[in-house]
Amino acid sequence: MNNIIHPMPLNAADFAPFGDVLDTHGAPDKIINAGLCGRYHDRAALDFNDGRAGISLFDAQPRALPYDFDLVERHPDGSQAFLPMHQNPWLVIVARDRNGAPGDPLAFLVAPGQGVNFHRGTWHGVLTPLHAPGLFAVIDRIGDGPNLQEFRYPTAWQVAQPQV
Repeated sequence: MNNIIHPMPLNAADFAPFGDVLDTHGAPDKIINAGLCGRYHDRAALDFNDGRAGISLFDAQPRALPYDFDLVERHPDGSQAFLPMHQNPWLVIVARDRNGAPGDPLAFLVAPGQGVNFHRGTWHGVLTPLHAPGLFAVIDRIGDGPNLQEFRYPTAWQVAQPQV
């Protein structure tokens, strides 16, 4: 297979073109609850053309590396945040837009305790947990009209094991 990519560790700088990294990296912005809780404030901008923010729960089947895929999708009318309800690593696949179609994909290995918020219109792979349970809270646009565009690459891509 010629289309092989290696996932890189998720970090805010590399992921910035695609969205926000949701984690507790660095010191909290505020200490609240009588000094017993650190608040990491406003870590992602929810962005919707219309409709409202809603919280849904997704329970995805785990996959294993190497992982073959040809399908990516995007949501033109709203951002989409994925917050794992577990402490396992998981995989995020993204691609830059090239004149209405996705370019070559990139893969990120998301560490336990991290989530992501995809910017509105970002091409991304399907939810890809690497371990059970594959339970996630998803915050995205709830509203009328379609908010999903899918694209199938003519040749499948493979996410291999991370390079050491």
